[in-house]
Amino acid sequence: MAGKKKCAKPKSREDSTIPEKEAGVVADAALATPSKSPAAPAIPGSPLLPGNFEGAPTKNSSSSYLTGSDPDISGDGTEVIKTDGYLEDHRDYFGWRYAHFKRWVRDIELSEGGIEKYSRGYESFGLHVTAEGVRYREWAPGAREASLVGDFNGWDVAANPMKRNDYGVWEVVVPNTDAGEVAIAHGSHIKVTFVAGSGERIYRLPAWSTYVTQDLSKSPVYEAVFYNPPNKYRFKHKRQTPAKDLRIYEAHVGISSPEGRVATFGEFTRNVLPMISDLGYNAVQLMAVMEHAYYASFGYQVTSFFAPSSRYGEPDDLRELIDTAHGLGISVFLDVVHSHACNNVEDGLN
Repeated sequence: MAGKKKCAKPKSREDSTIPEKEAGVVADAALATPSKSPAAPAIPGSPLLPGNFEGAPTKNSSSSYLTGSDPDISGDGTEVIKTDGYLEDHRDYFGWRYAHFKRWVRDIELSEGGIEKYSRGYESFGLHVTAEGVRYREWAPGAREASLVGDFNGWDVAANPMKRNDYGVWEVVVPNTDAGEVAIAHGSHIKVTFVAGSGERIYRLPAWSTYVTQDLSKSPVYEAVFYNPPNKYRFKHKRQTPAKDLRIYEAHVGISSPEGRVATFGEFTRNVLPMISDLGYNAVQLMAVMEHAYYASFGYQVTSFFAPSSRYGEPDDLRELIDTAHGLGISVFLDVVHSHACNNVEDGLN
């Protein structure tokens, strides 16, 4: 691609369990008690103050936060000042920032059941093959209309319209064929199309895509691919538990070859993993795994956070790499770049 492209922070997915009009009410009710710290500044745009962690119970009765206590996230965020006195002038800011963090943790706990559950959104969002057909879910609260389009329906925006629930989540199921087969062919191109609040129709790559590709002979723009191979890779080895005495080999698959080209997952599996094992390492950390628009950014301009870069091969090739590493007694860590995204709207998230 010509020239380096600027990064932009990715947009967060708001909670998908409490309706938008209720989410603020729940947060305000839960955090309305004044802070014990008189010097703490109010959170911009909100009457909330740092330390507001007492509130009325919600429907999620299993939440440990219903007691109003905060056993897991204590303090007021100013402990760092004890080690660096020059930060004293910024005490109020640290208090505000920490309270803002705690507020989000509490909201996620009360509405989603905890960060662990919240972080597993990929299990329900995106494209999933079910007994009834292919289910697709996407969070887009600002959209007026949405539909799934692609090679499978001739890119007809009226063929597979999506329904929106009270939380801004759109969903559609593409039913199986009369023969009981998946209606969307493996390897075919797909997109989600929205009618924005302005009335403009836009086309985007599904946010939870697991495989996106470029055909540079036609365009540098990424295309979402429905990935459902007939013979999926099956893991042969047990998941490796990281050793207490980690010896980590940091690597970048693309530059792991002595040749002047982008190496592949398969080549890394065959040529590099045995060397890592022979050298006595018990863990490998892979850089630039998530799909990114600009190769020279070393993976920092992420466009699809749930798709391994197609420069190196297919998702199953990465699965084989990880499985092979586990068979050698090597744990695998994947770099997660969560604070950067590419601003190319046609390439994925931005």
